[in-house]
Amino acid sequence: MKVLVASNIAKEAIEMMKREGLDVDVREDINEEELKDIIKDYEALIVRSKPKVTKEIIERAKKLKIIGRAGVGTDNIDVKTATEKGIIIINAPTGNTISTAEFTFGMILSSARKIPQADRSLKSGKWDRKSFVGIELRGKTLGVLGLGRIGFEVAKRAKAFEMDVIAYDPYINEDRAKSIGVKLVSFEELIRKSDIITIHVPKTKETENMISEKEFEMMKDGVIIINCARGGIVDESALLKALKSGKVSSAALDVYSKEPPDFDNELIKSEKVITTPHLGASTKEAQTSAGIMIASDIINLHKGLPVVNAVNLPTLKPEDYEFLMPYITLAEKMGKIASARIEGMFKKVKIVYRGEIAKKDTAYISRALLKGLLESILGDNINLVSVIPLARQRGIKVEEVKIEDSDSYDSLLEVEVEGNNRIYIAGTSSGRDDYRIVKIDKYKVDFIPKGHYIISMHEDKPGVIGRVGTLYGQYGINIAGMIVGRFGDKPGGVQLMLLLVDDPPSDEVLEKMTKLDGIIDATYIYL
Repeated sequence: MKVLVASNIAKEAIEMMKREGLDVDVREDINEEELKDIIKDYEALIVRSKPKVTKEIIERAKKLKIIGRAGVGTDNIDVKTATEKGIIIINAPTGNTISTAEFTFGMILSSARKIPQADRSLKSGKWDRKSFVGIELRGKTLGVLGLGRIGFEVAKRAKAFEMDVIAYDPYINEDRAKSIGVKLVSFEELIRKSDIITIHVPKTKETENMISEKEFEMMKDGVIIINCARGGIVDESALLKALKSGKVSSAALDVYSKEPPDFDNELIKSEKVITTPHLGASTKEAQTSAGIMIASDIINLHKGLPVVNAVNLPTLKPEDYEFLMPYITLAEKMGKIASARIEGMFKKVKIVYRGEIAKKDTAYISRALLKGLLESILGDNINLVSVIPLARQRGIKVEEVKIEDSDSYDSLLEVEVEGNNRIYIAGTSSGRDDYRIVKIDKYKVDFIPKGHYIISMHEDKPGVIGRVGTLYGQYGINIAGMIVGRFGDKPGGVQLMLLLVDDPPSDEVLEKMTKLDGIIDATYIYL
């Protein structure tokens, strides 16, 4: 197998591939134009954040079987085109866990003891001890927002410093938190009680500006803020205001809403803020770990062994690929709908395969469903390999049932998700580009889950639908389609409504919709 290494990766990874008999070319500084010219000769490609692996590059890759991203994200790779061409995409989702956790703790210590500021002062020729009186960590309350892989490791280290650790993560099993002596609390309780708050959640619609003026007002005076997760989770203008007022005594930022940030930004220049250029994963060990993960999977493919860190699904049997692909797409969208409609933690997922689909290997369909379910919580870094241990880690029970007979359809995919409430969704497909949802809870529907949808429950009485149409018209949002799923033959009761709209509604529109006479709830989701 001929491998092109198009970025700087660990030498150990390169040597590992060579020892296994792979032909490895290293071109660390290659750009996209050069890559287009030579990619036709290679079966494997390894990149980091650069170069971009575009659609044009992939279409020129006549022999390419696998693309490895020696890091977490795959934003610089056209995954869709690669999947269509049967090229495996792999990444290294856990390579930076310890490095980022340790870096976070370095930021906590630096903020508590004002170490960078004292260093700058001394190097400028001053012997000033009074300005840099810090605080001990022992006995202080550390609030961990997000108790996933990195947050969990930060919490473990905080316990070793004799800190009281509380965490907010509505999707984490309470037993997992208790295993390291961490107490799960509500978001508001964490904001009010913490002396130091460290952030470890992905950036999603729900977490954007998660900490803003309202949250700063609830915090203790003199709180310390640490963000080594993603820019945009903390409202930077609100943070600057809180620093100026003294509500926040100091902050440490490794990530920013815009990277690189504006270096004239007052927040960046503030003496109360420790700033670093997104270094959380920048250790020799993390880079080595990521490189070895990628090299191991390429070697596995070369030997005909399973690939561990696949992001996409080209390992399906060729004869099953066309049949299963629409169900994989459908399952992920069903998971997204369930995630939007279920409140809080997911406890149980039941997947029933009926008819012809029950005779197939459905492992990837189940994984796609869980990916759709968890993606709004964990962000885009979750993949079809990591989703199973992540679901298990969160205490989600997954049950799969196969029934080879089906009364209504040749194949039917049924999903039931339980949390604080419950939802049932059923869907089917009649070909490669056709997939549709045919039932939600007890309501019969028939729609293609693609585009901007509002899912709503309403009282079945005159005028409700008209009021909804008027509201959306007032805000200039065109309703492209409407489905009302009535249960039973008689009017009355509670019914389901699906609105397909051309543009996403604002939170204000959704809030006004729920206040309309007859409307019970409304959830927006992009499918």
